[in-house]
Amino acid sequence: MVDVDGEQLGVMTPYDAILRAQERGLDLVEVAPNANPPVCRIMDYGKYKYELKKKAAVSKQKAHAAIMKEVKLRPRTDEHDLEFKLKNARRFLMEGDKVKVTLMFRGREIVHTEFGRDQLDKVKTMLADIAAVENPPRMEGRFLSMILVPNREAIARIERQRRAQAAEAGEELEPSPPAEAEDEDDEAEAVEAGAAGDE
Repeated sequence: MVDVDGEQLGVMTPYDAILRAQERGLDLVEVAPNANPPVCRIMDYGKYKYELKKKAAVSKQKAHAAIMKEVKLRPRTDEHDLEFKLKNARRFLMEGDKVKVTLMFRGREIVHTEFGRDQLDKVKTMLADIAAVENPPRMEGRFLSMILVPNREAIARIERQRRAQAAEAGEELEPSPPAEAEDEDDEAEAVEAGAAGDE
């Protein structure tokens, strides 16, 4: 039997243990049923459950579930548009999300898939400092796509450098903005992992 403050009260009958708990207006909770003899503790069970729930919520907030984000390109997307779209991809990767880069072929463009592969090679090179290729480019109907995953060590190094520069300049660093999917002009779309390529 363990008291509310952690003091060992020794072995006692269940009846005596329940009486002790009732005297304090608390509950008697069996914390180690497989021990010999079983271990019980006097506590406020409602408060205990509430604290467990709160801890679980906090740990859930801290854990960042990787979400699949998508950036759509065309085989002939020009340099400026490509840089703009890859700025979104870079932000997603920095936030720890996977990025699916999808090239869509229209009409006769499908005959020249090499232009699409060149475009994806360019993307790979431009994001090589913070990303690695998880799935190499592959055709799915009229779509050519590859999946990039964040290089966590490189991202951590970049974050450290950014913080050091901000500290030198005496600036307060704002936390990175949350990743948001942009609907306008299909700049970047969030897609559920596993639901990729449904278009």
